[in-house]
Amino acid sequence: MLADLLHYGLLIALAIALLYASFTDIRSRTIANWLNLAIAAGAPVFWFASGMSVWPDMAWQLGFALIVAAILIGIFALGLKLNMVILGGGDIKLLGALALWLSPTMFLQLLIIMAVAGGVLAAFFVARRIITKPKRQASLPYGVAITFGALWVLYPMLITVPAFA
Repeated sequence: MLADLLHYGLLIALAIALLYASFTDIRSRTIANWLNLAIAAGAPVFWFASGMSVWPDMAWQLGFALIVAAILIGIFALGLKLNMVILGGGDIKLLGALALWLSPTMFLQLLIIMAVAGGVLAAFFVARRIITKPKRQASLPYGVAITFGALWVLYPMLITVPAFA
């Protein structure tokens, strides 16, 4: 029961951290390194609370996250080189930290939902730009789309409250 409570508490903490990341991304277009580090640091505790074995479960999860991080860093570096950065460094780190929490299937679902949410967010920004005609171009707070995708994927686990009997 204590492991279930810890497991659920960690999911709630992750959801709160994701919402905080969204709000800071909207406000300042940055996601703090300390927040991404805290999300990543919570993953091993979540693994133990979930009953994962060190080998092969945790090893595979860590390997998956390293592969995701390498791919995302490569995409970011290529975007910098081509001067077409879509995701900022904080977004890349947030996705890398989330890869520690999610299975490959869940992470793929996150990416799909994130892409759709990002498209809706971009359409909103374009419409706002046409209507208000701001003097400077605003960057897209993609942390909002990442948070939406992550909460969408985590929702089934978040609504399953452990019994307190």
